[in-house]
Amino acid sequence: MNINFYLTSRYEQKPTLRKSAKQTQFKANQTQLKPISNPIKPEQTQFQTRCFGRLALSGPRLLDGSLAAFRLSLDCRLSARYHIIMRIPLTKYGWPQVVFFPAVVFVAMIACLLVRLPNWIFYTAEAILAVVVIWLLAFFRDPRRIAPADKNLLLAPADGRITDIETIDENDFIGRTALRIGIFLSIFDVHINRSPCNVKVDRIIYKKGKYKNAMSPQSGRTNESNNLALVRTDSPEDKLIVRQISGAIARRIVCRAAQGQQLTGGEKFGMIKFGSRTELYVPSREDVKCLVKIGDKVKAGITPLVRYERCQD
Repeated sequence: MNINFYLTSRYEQKPTLRKSAKQTQFKANQTQLKPISNPIKPEQTQFQTRCFGRLALSGPRLLDGSLAAFRLSLDCRLSARYHIIMRIPLTKYGWPQVVFFPAVVFVAMIACLLVRLPNWIFYTAEAILAVVVIWLLAFFRDPRRIAPADKNLLLAPADGRITDIETIDENDFIGRTALRIGIFLSIFDVHINRSPCNVKVDRIIYKKGKYKNAMSPQSGRTNESNNLALVRTDSPEDKLIVRQISGAIARRIVCRAAQGQQLTGGEKFGMIKFGSRTELYVPSREDVKCLVKIGDKVKAGITPLVRYERCQD
């Protein structure tokens, strides 16, 4: 499923100007349209023009999922118009909320049309509801990402901000001291979880719990959580844990991985809806180097959290 964003601009010449050429340069950072980071192919962009003269387009159309700078040269008597259509994919893990919630908001928008309200109240309400719809759809965005090929890296299992890095005793699965890296996902982050490296799912353990603020490291002990016990398929064949934790807003953990399944580095396996926390546990040794610090922003399947120093490809 895709969202289509439309950006329309019109250039008009006064009738007194005859056959004058005008060049206008549009840059990505001036459009204030920032979709996702996945590259968009040129065939996903459509241009439509209407003029009585010559139209010339030059320069790259798109770059890294954003509007790239391009030059629009016109030799027109009246006007020219272009449309840029950009598609943002939505995750399959978002059903049914991705349909139900926007539908409810659209019904509310129609109700505002039917009720006679003062103009300022009507436009304010419509603007707020429109922002809510855009946020709901953007929450379930599914950006295309390419994971680094380095097998000595452990990648971030979630988007968000590093809130804590601690060494703890983990005797349930890893069986020794482990480095725990906590990631808090705000309601504006991508909420899809990804595998930190090439692994095999040894077991999956779901635990009921509370719904406290996921920014606190203590939430991993008390909140609803889902633990994926993983074993690396590359050397060293360490045991890892990825823990999905619900927060004060999040009430739904989605995990599509299965026991015995093999996941590649950066592969999607689930999500946590509406604000949450994700933790990565890795054995604590001298050859395990943490590459992030508290406060860093990370992206799932892209940002390396840990590197094995003495491993060979």
